Amino acid sequence: MNKTAAYTCLGANDPTADLIDRTNKYLLDLRLAHWITQKQYEQLSIKPNEVKLAHLYYLPKAHKPGTPLRPIISGLKHPTIKISRLLDKMLRPLFDRLARDTTITSGSELVKNLYNWSKTNLRQDTLFCTLDVVDLYTVIPQTDGILAIRRMLDYLNVKQVDGLKIETIIRLGRFVMQNNYFQYNNQFYHQVRGGAMGSPLTLTMANCYMYFFEQKIVKQIQNSGGLYVRYIDDIFISINWPQQHLTKQINRWNECDINIKLSAQMSSTINFLDLDIAINDNQLHTKVYHKPSYNLYFLPYNSVHPLHMKKNVPYAMLYRTIQYCSTFDTFITEREYIRTALLLNKYPTHFIDREFTRLLKKFNVQHPLTRYNYNEIRQGIIDSPVKEKITFDYGQTMFVHFTYCENMKTFPGKFHNIWNKYFGESPINDIKPILGTRNANNLQLQLVKNK
Repeated sequence: MNKTAAYTCLGANDPTADLIDRTNKYLLDLRLAHWITQKQYEQLSIKPNEVKLAHLYYLPKAHKPGTPLRPIISGLKHPTIKISRLLDKMLRPLFDRLARDTTITSGSELVKNLYNWSKTNLRQDTLFCTLDVVDLYTVIPQTDGILAIRRMLDYLNVKQVDGLKIETIIRLGRFVMQNNYFQYNNQFYHQVRGGAMGSPLTLTMANCYMYFFEQKIVKQIQNSGGLYVRYIDDIFISINWPQQHLTKQINRWNECDINIKLSAQMSSTINFLDLDIAINDNQLHTKVYHKPSYNLYFLPYNSVHPLHMKKNVPYAMLYRTIQYCSTFDTFITEREYIRTALLLNKYPTHFIDREFTRLLKKFNVQHPLTRYNYNEIRQGIIDSPVKEKITFDYGQTMFVHFTYCENMKTFPGKFHNIWNKYFGESPINDIKPILGTRNANNLQLQLVKNK
């Protein structure tokens, strides 16, 4: 906490009551000045019995030397969380549109970009480099972070978002960033620099700041025929430069912004996110990378979760394996590793095989994968268009949530049968019911929601 000077200790003085009053008063002032509507005011205002001050905890980075700690400020019921969620919902799609050419959201996107780049640019001495932005969330000055959001909106020539004027968005964003409070070891703290890791708006603010910081770097890399992509605070570069020259450039980039420091690793073999990347015989080779801290535990088959969730585990793991593994041998090795992990988590053999087969059928693969057809089938899967996100007409959709347990397995089918029986000929049948599950209360949920 002392490293970044991002926090001020308030001692034993609990700021919760004052923060609730100031939040509601600020929203009321915006309402009276017609900056927000009555509906928005009612949506964002808070009641004392509904809120709880955030608390700080740490997650060890077990895969890094010295096991450093990542600070997480859990503010699920923080007084400003409603405002933060609303702004993030508005702004994140705009950022995604702005930075779609230089940002990725998964290793599979990097695989596509890297293979397309390698077709004309890969050499045996190509250099891969990963850059980590040190303490990104806590080093960005709050004023500069909000100005980066305004700069994005100006760049996109956006005048308002979902009925909110730009000035209103900036005012609300500033209020959120300047009012991050939390409790730790019976002491209260105020975050005076950066944003809370756990507040939705912080990610979008940091992304906007990084986008404008990296533009000169992106231009320099692309003008040299290189590839540049970023995932939040992790940057990947593929370039045909001598290592000494790249090191010199990184030192220059570290002088561009006093707040941003880049920690670099470079080699012809490197790991980025969950992807292992190497060059062998002038060919690009990739496979799944497991961090040293990785363990084989995930959703057990005998857990009380809907069956579709369990089906998605082997399905998604094999899908990633085919996308990542560039050779048939590495695919077989990873597939058997997955199978072992699933068996250890009580997944039946026939269940695993069925889900593996379901994945292949989805991509119209009619024959088993072999050494002779693997590359062609894999490329077809990689090139398959990403399924667009389903949009709902909320005026014609009714969502029904129920707590899932073993006795409720057949509830969805029975619900739809009853619905069709009694409303099949009724005008109400124009409304589509969608059933969703919520997990039963358990120890994990309680630990997440409470200190």
